[in-house]
Amino acid sequence: MVPRRWSICVAVLGLASLAICAGCGPGSSADDGTRRVILLINGPDPFWDAMLAGMKDAEKEFDLKGSKLRVEREMNDGTPKGQIDKMRQFANQSDIAAVAVSVTDSNNRAIADAMKACREAGIKVIAIDSDVDREQSRDARFAYLGTNNVVGGQELGKAAAGIRPEGGKYATFVGIKAAANARERISGFAEGAGDKFEQVENLGDDMDRSIAKKNVKDALDRHPDLDVLVGIWAYNAHAIVEVVDERGLGDETSVVVFDAAPLAIDDVAEGKIDAMVVQNPYEMGYLGTRLMQALVDDDHETIHEMFPDYDPQTHEFSEEDGDVYITGLRVVHPDEGTPLSADMFDEQTEFLSLSEFKKWLAEHNLTGS
Repeated sequence: MVPRRWSICVAVLGLASLAICAGCGPGSSADDGTRRVILLINGPDPFWDAMLAGMKDAEKEFDLKGSKLRVEREMNDGTPKGQIDKMRQFANQSDIAAVAVSVTDSNNRAIADAMKACREAGIKVIAIDSDVDREQSRDARFAYLGTNNVVGGQELGKAAAGIRPEGGKYATFVGIKAAANARERISGFAEGAGDKFEQVENLGDDMDRSIAKKNVKDALDRHPDLDVLVGIWAYNAHAIVEVVDERGLGDETSVVVFDAAPLAIDDVAEGKIDAMVVQNPYEMGYLGTRLMQALVDDDHETIHEMFPDYDPQTHEFSEEDGDVYITGLRVVHPDEGTPLSADMFDEQTEFLSLSEFKKWLAEHNLTGS
């Protein structure tokens, strides 16, 4: 016979287990059927915080709760393998409705295959911020939503040309050189800067901040006559500034960068960065969430509203690049002393002083973009 006290303990433990299970994470049999809409990021950075803020605002405004959806963010280790592993996990999780992924390596077919596996499992997949190779792997995602990175690179090149009309030698610094956004920005920069500029280095750091700084030192050691240092990913900006400060090169070199990390914003205020080309990750997150909800809900009219070349009857795109939604760009310059002017840039690119840009950030409770 089992002692009465032991039976009571077993019963209590059983109730406790049920209580714990009731609070289990996504995918447990005890949840209410709500599924996750995931932003898969490649590492910690305020850029992704701004994107998540846009997703959270969209979650409220478009009542994702009513669609039994909720927004979450997951992070891999910044490598293609880490991204592949995450996508493979997602394909086997029934509580995931949609994924927005910034593709680390557009030429990596295994990443595309992992994205396709998610689609085959019924998960809606979009590329955000950085796309697949559209010629080879367009079917790995429904659509791309983000910056036209070639145009963004061109705008950054124009900024360099406006700051140094005489031209000069430049080096580019980026996290993962194989990422589509990296390649497109770098090629765009060369186009925008023009023939007076010569690229002498293109260095990747694989998202290691210590290597990012070392790359700047190495480039300057090999080319002490560098005229322009170009930050391609958000954290590259401050890594450049730190080395320029350490070597006292502020009067000799110009610094132009992509994105607006908090430290970079401070660097612009202190006159250490000459121009930033700033994406709108908030808008990417906001509109990306709207798109994923529409895909999950089979809301073809909303999809057509966002992508005019999408046919709500056939569910096909009528134009080759109809599955690309381009979000906005800004050129941000110091409040005083810039040689840049709005007419140097594309008419669709906003031209803002640092103070104007910081006001926009404050309105959205953001520290960077």
